[in-house]
Amino acid sequence: MAETPSGPERRPTYRTTGATTVVKLYGEIDILAAPSVTACLDDLTARGRPDVVVDLRAVSFIDCAGLAPLCRARNRIARRHGRLRLVSDSDRLLRVVTGAGLRDSFEIQDRLPEALAVEPGEALYAMAS
Repeated sequence: MAETPSGPERRPTYRTTGATTVVKLYGEIDILAAPSVTACLDDLTARGRPDVVVDLRAVSFIDCAGLAPLCRARNRIARRHGRLRLVSDSDRLLRVVTGAGLRDSFEIQDRLPEALAVEPGEALYAMAS
């Protein structure tokens, strides 16, 4: 499977490395994309002590509707004593998060930790609709 999904909708993809699940989001995360992002993150945070990294580097736009699934995931993970990290090198995303008053609510890194980088041939799974 190619790392960047094709077609009109770019569904989240994810992979697991050790105990950590890396979710990659693409394109515009707005009111139209929020339901598929929410479904993906709900599924991945449903049990145990989730350790989730959301890779936002391929996101070109995010608004408050797009932040809602991230906040929901943060709350679900906190209740399960897990960890959520966001990865983004976009000043635009940081301005949206800061403008929404959420900068201190997320652990945001500018690059994917080396230990979680994609290995050649590693499987990525697309969330079903």
